Amino acid sequence: MVMHNPPHPGEVVRELCIEPLGLTVTEVADGLGVSRKTLSSLLNGRFGISPEMALRLSKAFGGSAESWMIQQAQYDLWQALQKTDVTKVKAFA
Repeated sequence: MVMHNPPHPGEVVRELCIEPLGLTVTEVADGLGVSRKTLSSLLNGRFGISPEMALRLSKAFGGSAESWMIQQAQYDLWQALQKTDVTKVKAFA
């Protein structure tokens, strides 16, 4: 089921994982083994969560890698629903 206007997963990482722990972006990037630029791009919604990042987030903050990927998939599907016109697509089933 698709959530109504889900937040970008980077927003979830920032608001539920980083800010409550009082961590800096640099500290988290170092801990995840990624560049500050990569993490900032995720947190600012320019990048999505890749399978590799999902594994890193799972180890660092908990939750399964699958749950991180599901958040990304829900966000991506919601975005696609907003801009994709399927009215002229022929149904075969």
